[in-house]
Amino acid sequence: MTRLGILTSGGDCPGINAVIRGAVLQGIITYGYEFVGFRDGWRGVLDRDLVPLPRHSVRGLSRLGGTVLGTSRTNPLRDGGPEAVRNSLLELGVDGLVAIGGEGTLAAAQDLSNAGIKVVGVPKTIDNDLDATDVTFGFDTAVQTATEAIDRLRTTGESHHRCMIAEVMGRNAGWIALHAGMASGAHAILIPEHRVPLGQVARWVQSAHDRGRAPLVVVAEAFVPEGLDAPYSPRGLDSFGRPRLGGIGMLLEQELQELTGIETRATVLGHIQRGGAPTASDRVLATRLGMAAVASVAEGRWGTMVSLRGTSIVNVGLAAAIGRLKTVPEDRYREAAVLFG
Repeated sequence: MTRLGILTSGGDCPGINAVIRGAVLQGIITYGYEFVGFRDGWRGVLDRDLVPLPRHSVRGLSRLGGTVLGTSRTNPLRDGGPEAVRNSLLELGVDGLVAIGGEGTLAAAQDLSNAGIKVVGVPKTIDNDLDATDVTFGFDTAVQTATEAIDRLRTTGESHHRCMIAEVMGRNAGWIALHAGMASGAHAILIPEHRVPLGQVARWVQSAHDRGRAPLVVVAEAFVPEGLDAPYSPRGLDSFGRPRLGGIGMLLEQELQELTGIETRATVLGHIQRGGAPTASDRVLATRLGMAAVASVAEGRWGTMVSLRGTSIVNVGLAAAIGRLKTVPEDRYREAAVLFG
């Protein structure tokens, strides 16, 4: 019998539990595998903190948000190294790992795989910015959540004739801002891939206001305004050495109010986009990825990540999975910009 470990690392995301359920059911029903879950990501591996995952433990998981295993931003390369991970797995009798995570988690998985540790990756990020897969689970839910929140901002903005700014997540790419902004009828969408002078943003806002509208601006957290060389990150770095983003909306609130004279209010949606039950689309995608990850284990496809290409699930090397980010192309932004102002 093969004994597999499952971990969820990095930011949480709607659909993780559906991945866990799909992997466990596939492994038990098809291959007769045994599963354990490591609590709080790589920390659980290093600390040998695990929980058994029999079939009944995943009952009803696909509809639940968050992750029942917990997560953390522990970096196994910094906090223990490949030998610590290898020794832990040997002591626990775990034959391989299914690592569910984003860019940082998959980068760690690649280094561990290069060191001879058996790992299969499952892509997880609400930002939809991994180039090796067409769509990541959690993105659809995040866009739906952001759109519903922005719709609510529209009503209060219209009541007070204010300009409303909604800041959404998007560390490296503006996919959430683009989709939620288009869905909610934003008068301006600001993303990290496209520099826009604040004067132009002010003109879009003023144009909407002059037509009797309450201007709506949707901005990705990594948007870089004039005068800054990097995204606004007043909270320092995370455990992977990346800037902790958040707050650009508040900065824009002051700037746009000064430029237009229109009363402006900003709301940072933040972690609300990560929470709640996943949409039906995300449940299906996550379940399929979990099942495919275990099928990859059975086929000995270690050092790979499961990926959605069209409507099919395929395997790509972990190096390809993290080699390039999927950003919003210029033509997609210009398509949306026709509707601005």
